[in-house]
Amino acid sequence: MARAVFNSTVIAESGDTILVEGNHYFPPDAIRREHLEESDQRSVCPWKGTASYYDVVVDGARAAGAAWYYPQPKRKAKQLRDHVAFWGDVTVEA
Repeated sequence: MARAVFNSTVIAESGDTILVEGNHYFPPDAIRREHLEESDQRSVCPWKGTASYYDVVVDGARAAGAAWYYPQPKRKAKQLRDHVAFWGDVTVEA
């Protein structure tokens, strides 16, 4: 079971994450979306595609760009579609 925690609040929890390059990608149904706000931030991975980001927000505390996902991943990363990974101030416990 993997959990993503920010400001003492569980943001995501699943026993069915996909581990890629040391990051746990949580399936869409494991995410507490009320704690995510769309960000304009984007980045490009040569083999996964273009990542979109969320700010993680809990009780007024914000971790800017601390969650990302691939809405249209490249073919080699198709299993990551809409899965969400976390970094920065969000702690992932596995």
